[in-house]
Formats: sequence, C-alpha cells, structure tokens
Amino acid sequence: MICRSAISISITISWRRAARAALLGLAVASPAAADEAFVTNQGSGDLTIVDLATMAPAATLPIGGKPAGVAVSTDGARAYVTSPEGKYLSVIDTRARRVLRKIPLEGGPLGLAVAPDGSRVYVADMYEQRLFAVDPESGVVATAKVGVTPSGVAVTPDGKTILVAIRDANKIAFVDAASFEKRGELDVGRHPFGVTIDAKGERAYAANVESDDVSVIDLSTRRVIATVKVGKRPYCVALAQGRGFVTDQYAEAVSVFDLSSFAPVAQVKVGEYPEGIGASRDGKTIYVANWFTNEFWSIAADSLKVIAKAKTGDGPRAFGAFIRAMN
Repeated sequence: MICRSAISISITISWRRAARAALLGLAVASPAAADEAFVTNQGSGDLTIVDLATMAPAATLPIGGKPAGVAVSTDGARAYVTSPEGKYLSVIDTRARRVLRKIPLEGGPLGLAVAPDGSRVYVADMYEQRLFAVDPESGVVATAKVGVTPSGVAVTPDGKTILVAIRDANKIAFVDAASFEKRGELDVGRHPFGVTIDAKGERAYAANVESDDVSVIDLSTRRVIATVKVGKRPYCVALAQGRGFVTDQYAEAVSVFDLSSFAPVAQVKVGEYPEGIGASRDGKTIYVANWFTNEFWSIAADSLKVIAKAKTGDGPRAFGAFIRAMN
C-alpha cells in the first residue's frame, strides 16, 4: 500500500521537473534579440529592417518621399528617416515596426542625428542653408543658419555640439546645442558629405567627395590634424578596431586606414555605389549599403572578408546612424 506522503512527494518532484522543463523550453524559444539595421531605400520609397544575426530582411516599412537619411536613437526605441522629396521626417517605433508620425520639414531634409538623450533630432536642410532642431513629439522648435548645402550631421557624445558638413562651402560647421547657434566653422576637403564622431568625442572624420580624402578633426582644438587619401568619391566613414572604413562610390570599394598613423591598410571591393556604412557595437563587423546593387553587406573588421549579403529595396542609401543595438 502506498502512503499519502509518498504520493505527495512524487507529485511535488514531478511538478518541479515539469516547471524546470517549461523554463528551459522558454529559454530555448526566446533567444536574445539580434541587432538590426534600418536601411533607407530611396528608389522604392521604403525602409528595410535587416536582422544582423541572420543578415536577412525582417520587415519593410513604406516611407515615401524618396527616403535617404536615417538615425536611430541611443536607446533604440525610435528611428528617424528624412524624405527630401516628401519634405518630412518620419518617426518610427522600432519595436512595433511602424511609422508613428510624419513631421513636415520645408526645403530638402537630408542628413540627421539624434541628441544622446533623445530629446531632439537635428536635420540638415540642403536647400535652405539651415539646420532644424526637431522635437520628436511636437515638431520643429528652432532653426540655425549653417551654410550652403548642409549634408551630414553628427552630435558629440556629451550632446553639447552639433557638427554639420557644409558641402558647397567645403567646411564643417559647429553648432552649440544649448543656444542652437553656429559657433564656428572649419575648412576641410572639397564637398564634405558624411561626418562621424568617435565614441570619446575626441575626433571627427569628414568624407570629402570631390577631393577623395578624409579630414581628421581634433575636436578640442577644432583643427584638421590629418588628411587621409582614400578611393574615388568617398561619402561616409565608420570606425572600428582602430581603423577607419570609408565608402568610395566611384571605386565601388571601402577604403580602410589606421586611426593612429593614418596609413592606408587596404581597399575592399563591394557593390556598386556604396554609401551608408556602420560598425557593430562590438566593432567586429562593418555594414555597407550598396546603392546601385540593392544589397546590404557585412564585412569582418579584422580580416576584411565579406561575410554575407542581404537584399534590400531599390536604391539603399542608409545615410546616417542606421544600426539599432538591441539590449
């Protein structure tokens, strides 16, 4: 005869085993989310979200207005996309993968950057020589005159200074975030387009399209400390593992140089007309959007070998900070 206490012990053990199995099942079924890339497709007027673990498209969002510029907030909750022909800024909920609102911006909104605290989005108007300060909830709150054909935008990690590439003036403008006034400018190469600031806020890198070089800027002194020759028609710069990676549109390549010596390291052949470029948060992988071949590539930052390719919409540009780091 089996006593009640033995039955009770047996049921308890079985219940614990079942609970443990269920928890293990949940762990297997819910792996850590992978980082994502938000790639603007100018030709097809949409946004491809790429899962960076699988290098496969995860979703496509209609945007309209020939989207070009993109910036993801530091916390990854929002992505912002400029539409130069539609004259608006799209605010995207990255988790729900939907457009929350479109904020009207007159002129030709192109390059953009998000303040570190997410309270402002700074957008370059390439037609009217100005920079917009946009509240993501309410719209434009201020404008600053910066110069002829502003293009790329970047913000220092402390959020105090905004850098704007003034393409047709061959300069970088410095805008004080608090007063939202231009507080100086610096001569660089011919037709700067993309501008990138390092994680410490010590240096900035301007890709100069017509002089085929990159201007290295010391942000404490606001002077050019080096000019690095790269391939034909450079557009944007990414930084990883002590190296600079530059998209050269006409060379259909990524130029690589050493950030300490500024010496050339290599040139990696990619697709046609590469433009947007970014690095993974661990610095191990470089991602490149190839405008004319409708592909998004991943490259190992150390070996410089092409790892994978993903299809996008028509005309991927991904001009800006397009990587969403998942926590």
